[in-house]
Amino acid sequence: MGNQEKLYQHILMRRSDANVPFDGLCALLIRLGFGERIRGDHHIFTMTGVEEILNLQPKSGKGKPYQIKQVRDVILKYNLKMED
Repeated sequence: MGNQEKLYQHILMRRSDANVPFDGLCALLIRLGFGERIRGDHHIFTMTGVEEILNLQPKSGKGKPYQIKQVRDVILKYNLKMED
């Protein structure tokens, strides 16, 4: 199991939301099929068929806990799976 698969499981199992590396989170969203735009420190993720726009910013190299919860909610709502 690779790092992104572990991170995917970590997010879905509701483990510590304050302990998710930001770079890994961005890579995971891209692997799930999201497109990324960057404006300053804002990483904006969109995907066809997903209403929500995920606007993420790093905090000391980690994702913000409330943003990790938003990502989890979108993954669960749209039943997003890891692509190979």
